[in-house]
Parts: sequence; C-alpha cells; structure tokens
Amino acid sequence: MSVRVAWRVSLRLTGITLLYLTVPLAFPLVLAVYYSEPLSPFLVTLIVTLGLGVGMRAIGDDADLRVREAFLATSLIWFFVAVVGAIPFVVAGDGVTASPTNALFESMSGITTTGATVMLDFDVHARSVMMWRQLVQWLGGLGILILTTAVLSEVGVAGAQLVETESWTPTVTKLTPRIAGTARILFGLYAAITALVVLALYALYLAGLAPNMTLYNAVAHAFTSVSTAGFSTEPESAGAFTPIVQWVLVAAMFVGGTSFFLIYLAAVEELDRFRRNEEFHFYVATVLIASGLVVAALVFDRSISYGLEETVRHAVFNALSILTTTGYASTDFDLWSPAAKHVLFTCMFFGAMVGSTTCSIKLLRWLVVIKTLRRDLFTSIHVDAIRPVRISSNPIDEETITDVYGFVLLSLLFVFGLTVFVVIDAARVGLDISEFEAMSAAASTFLNVGPAFGIAGPYESYHAFPRTTKVAMILLMWIGRIEIIPVLVLLTESFWRS
Repeated sequence: MSVRVAWRVSLRLTGITLLYLTVPLAFPLVLAVYYSEPLSPFLVTLIVTLGLGVGMRAIGDDADLRVREAFLATSLIWFFVAVVGAIPFVVAGDGVTASPTNALFESMSGITTTGATVMLDFDVHARSVMMWRQLVQWLGGLGILILTTAVLSEVGVAGAQLVETESWTPTVTKLTPRIAGTARILFGLYAAITALVVLALYALYLAGLAPNMTLYNAVAHAFTSVSTAGFSTEPESAGAFTPIVQWVLVAAMFVGGTSFFLIYLAAVEELDRFRRNEEFHFYVATVLIASGLVVAALVFDRSISYGLEETVRHAVFNALSILTTTGYASTDFDLWSPAAKHVLFTCMFFGAMVGSTTCSIKLLRWLVVIKTLRRDLFTSIHVDAIRPVRISSNPIDEETITDVYGFVLLSLLFVFGLTVFVVIDAARVGLDISEFEAMSAAASTFLNVGPAFGIAGPYESYHAFPRTTKVAMILLMWIGRIEIIPVLVLLTESFWRS
C-alpha cells in the first residue's frame, strides 16, 4: 500500500515556521552588536535556518492541512525549532553547552518551556546567548498557545478539545475563521502581557526596590515568567532578587497559568467569564491548597527559621512555580523537609489551565477525572440514572472523557518508564541517585516542569546525568510538550498507510 500522508504539506509548514524564526533571531543579534560580542552564533544560525526553511518550503506542497498532516507538522516543527535553537550554544563554544548533546538539551528544554538546565557556569556565556536562551522559551510559550487552541483542539488530541467547552464557543476558531487570525490575536495578547511584566519589573529597578533587576533582566524574566518556562539569567533563579520582585513574578506566573483564550474573551466581552469558569475556580483553589500545605510543612520544619512573610512568600512562590510548570525557585527548596518536598513533587503532576502556556497533565483533565469518578460512584448505586459529566454547566461527551483518561494514564506510564531508565542508566555509570531523585527528574522533564530534587534540584543542574539519560530526556520533553499523541501516532503503520 502507498503512503497516505501528504508529508510534503507538513514539510512546507515546517519550512515556513523556520523562516518566521529568523525574525526573533534578530533580537539577540542586535544585543551581540550592542555588547560587542561575537556575531557568529546568530549569523550561522540565521544561515542554517534560512537554508532549511527555504529548502523545506520548496520541497513542500501547498495543499490543505488535514488531521494526519497536522500531527506530522506539529512533531516536525517542535523538533526542528529545538535543533535550530541549539546552534548558537554550539557555535559560541562556551561552557558545557558547547557539547551538541547539552546544547540540544538546553534548547529542547527551552522551546518546550521545561526550564531544566545543564548549565553550570552562567558567567562564561555572552549576554546575547543568554538572552537567546530566554527568548526560545518565550517563543515556546507562544507556540503551545497556538498549537493547543488552534490545532490540537480541532483534531481532538487527548482532551485538548475541552478548550472549547470551557470557553463557551462552538469551536476554538470562532475567534476568527482561520488559524492565522487566531494566532495573531494570541500573539497580541501574549506580547501585551509580557510588556506589562517588563514595565513592572523595570519600574522596581528605577524605584530602587530591585537593584539588580536591570532592563536586561526585566526583559529576560518577563520572557520566562509569562511563558511559565523558568530559565533565569541568575544561578540562584528568582532567589537572586528582592522579595517584591518575587511577588511580581508570582503574579506573572499566575497569569501565564490562566487560559489565554479565557483572558481574551473576558477582556472583549465580559469579566464575568472568570466567575462562571469552573476550571478557573479549580485553578485558584489548587494554588491556595498547595501553598497552604507548603506553609504548614515549613511551619513545622524546625530547621527552617523564616519569618511570616518569608514563609508565605516562599510557599506561594514555589508551589505556584511547580504547579504552573514554570520552574523558578525563590530559595533552594531541596533543603526543605520531606513533607514540603513531597507536596511540591505532587504539584508536578497537575499543571494549570488548558489554553495556558503551562505543561503537565493540566487541571481541566483532573477536574474531568474527579467529576467522572463522582458520577460513576453515583451510578453504581443508582443503576438506572443517566448523569452526564458537566464542566461549567456544559456536558462532556464520553469520547472526550475516554481521551482524558487515556492521556492521564499515558503520562503516568511515561514518567514511571523514564524513572526506571534513569535509575538503570545511573547505575551503569556509577552515578549515586535515589529513587525519589530519579522519579522527580523523570516527572520534571517529561511533564516539562524544570527543576527536580537532589542532583537536579533548583540550584543544581542536569549536567551530571549520563549522555544517554539526557538524550532520553530530550525525546521525552519533546513528546510531553506536544501532548504525546502527535509523536506516538507517527510510530503506527496505520498512520502512514491505512
């Protein structure tokens, strides 16, 4: 049988995406000129990106993008953007990211907004290269917004179609008739929120409330807070800044974890949408409960001597950072008690709202699981009852519920599978790592959270892992970020030939 996938269509879309990538590459290039730093990392990247983009576009076919081609294009785009994103690190040749494997790890972690880093030596890197690292995460956050709201929901991937239910629209594309129009709206909203965060952070610097929050740092951290990505230009992450900066980042992370689709509709129609949105209520409640549990754990931890404000700030900051899969750290939470660390570990599996820049399983899927469980308990007693699962008064069809359960199960299986691989691979090279450290690193990379515990803690690095483990993590960051199915479906014969 012949191949039934119009792969040239996917290749053309990938090429067009790479051509668009040359525009943001101009930003670090200008910075390199300003700081009198080498231009070669970005000039080489521009040439390679243009070559790949023009070549793929020429080979590709300008036909309609169907479901199969959407799956293939999604996988190709994320992979090739990560490859291109690694080039500046390799060409610059500074630090551990001069290694192609480490560079690809850093770039994949960036474009998937994971925030896991292999860097050990922040000071050896040029400012322009470090800003590229931040910018890649911002682009990844924008990309996942467009992917989720305009592509995955249209092909019904793993419950992503729930974006429609929670937004009270018949289809995600009601905003505009074409994906391009939806993308423009999302870009405008995303850029506007980022600009507000830049202004807020830099205003603190001008007011003398944040001495090291320069314009450079303000832009860098606005990029990675709104995108809930987590890279920082400082080895101490958000802990390098004053408490008021950390509170501003809390607000930025919270907004980044809120559905941008919901924010847009609330802004152009009515704010009451927040009150009526059940997932948003669940989001707020989850943040409050997780933060409260961490506060309690810190209060009872005799090795911690924080004051009241400091306790609340570190609890809220780090719980929200893990919940939204941002991965910032206001302090080294790896030094906290087992109780506090296990609360944060559990938060890795939640994520925030569907339609946000966050990763992980996401709260709306957990809300569907909880409501379905309650429904099933009810119908097991009242066998003749017909009781649909509803979110914000809107019924969820059974096919979507099945998709959600399948996605949750697959996510857990991937985490456990990667944990086993990490433990075995560490033993192979004589790396001393506990099961909890291995599981937290596996969950953090596959669920795109960022920091873990132990050797991959918030003030540590993933550099110590064997190369084979880092390659596995690169692949699973890619698979996890694009909701598993677009990659897995490519491995089936029926996708290509049936």
